[in-house]
Amino acid sequence: MNIFTFNSCWRYTLRVALINHNSAVKNIQLLKIQNRSGSTMSEKFKLPARYGTGDKSVWVEYIALASEYKPAVNLGQGFPDYHAPEHVTKALAEITTGDNPLLNQYTRGYGHPRLVQNLAKLYSPLVGKQIDPLNEILVGSGAYEALFSAILGHVDNGDEVIVIEPFFDCYDYMIKFAGGIPKFIALQPRTNKSDITSADWVLDEKELRSLFNPRTKMIILNTPHNPLGKVFTQQELELIADLCKKHNVLCLSDEVYEWMVFKPHKHIRIASLPGMWERTITIGSAGKTFSVTGWKIGWAYGPANLMTNLQVVHQNCVYTCCTPVQEAVARSFEFELARYNSPECYFVSLAHELLAKRDYLVKVLKESGFKPTVPDGGYFIIADWTDLEKKIDLVSEKDKYKDYRFTKKFAKEAGVLTIPPSAFYSEEHKHLGEKYARFCFIKKDENLALTEKLLKEWSSKKTDRIH
Repeated sequence: MNIFTFNSCWRYTLRVALINHNSAVKNIQLLKIQNRSGSTMSEKFKLPARYGTGDKSVWVEYIALASEYKPAVNLGQGFPDYHAPEHVTKALAEITTGDNPLLNQYTRGYGHPRLVQNLAKLYSPLVGKQIDPLNEILVGSGAYEALFSAILGHVDNGDEVIVIEPFFDCYDYMIKFAGGIPKFIALQPRTNKSDITSADWVLDEKELRSLFNPRTKMIILNTPHNPLGKVFTQQELELIADLCKKHNVLCLSDEVYEWMVFKPHKHIRIASLPGMWERTITIGSAGKTFSVTGWKIGWAYGPANLMTNLQVVHQNCVYTCCTPVQEAVARSFEFELARYNSPECYFVSLAHELLAKRDYLVKVLKESGFKPTVPDGGYFIIADWTDLEKKIDLVSEKDKYKDYRFTKKFAKEAGVLTIPPSAFYSEEHKHLGEKYARFCFIKKDENLALTEKLLKEWSSKKTDRIH
């Protein structure tokens, strides 16, 4: 090695040593700063307490499970696996490639004009009041965001919100995000008979009355109900309405399954009851109405003074929603309004179509050893699986709640993915959902037939385990 090479290497080594020394000094200084402040980087930037521990939702977990297990049939998530009405999807295709370039640009923030006009035409006669499309309707990024805007727009720190269990899991989180306090009351079956329907699941009137107090800001109603399929009766709605009026409480009515009600049952909008328009915000969904859940367009409607709060949240959250999709939903409503109440109208034919699917899956579940609750609306069935416990080894699954263990093991063994209903209960009431699994029946007939085949094969391979 010549002198020049040696000097060059020495200078490089010295520079590296100085860099490492300076880095070490900076780290020590940072540690001193952290020690003086009493916190570390990880502590300072942890998830804010209002979001809890940041646990994944049941949807995130079970979508991942579907990818991992690759079940033959996915009866978990609530969406159809077949095409929406042709006029609905055709409308979107025409809009995106049509002559009007503005239909691919921003639209009015609170809702595309053509859509809110048609929503007002649809709902005004149903609630018995002329709805102002520009001030009494808000279009959101799905019913999910409409719920978010309603809860964040009205619930303040310390406000109590009554939540009927089981509930769509986002209610709880959204209330807590707003600083509110959820107060839970569970629907429970009033009979032990084998042929149980969703109408047999009821609220305890005394318990419900006890939850209303001066701190109560809101009650969240879901009818038709997910996951039970309960369609609240006139008498049940009048009880809730009377309590809301007596205690000056807002009703947030989640009615996304409004067109999926099986005769002789009838969907009653609580906003249509005397004295309830003034204190009700109603939620709807294009995804559920037209079987296009991926379009993520929903809405809220109610009196202008209540809707203002939602507008404030919405304009500072998503601001506006997808223009061509809103235009397509608007045209779809026009198409259906032109044949409203006819057998061909999708608002009528959808329930008829689902009824046959419901009855088929109920039969399959009963024959396989489940005890299903027959739903009066919606497209879900919850089924008691406890009679099958002797046939399935849940020890290998490590989840806290038995319905999680059952649905995971069942997906692995039978190839049918379902959802654990304890996800729809508060921590103190999760035991109420542990003996059930939720099945979705808005699926192709061939996939429901495949479900029957898989369950029969699974049952034939199983023998009673000795406990």
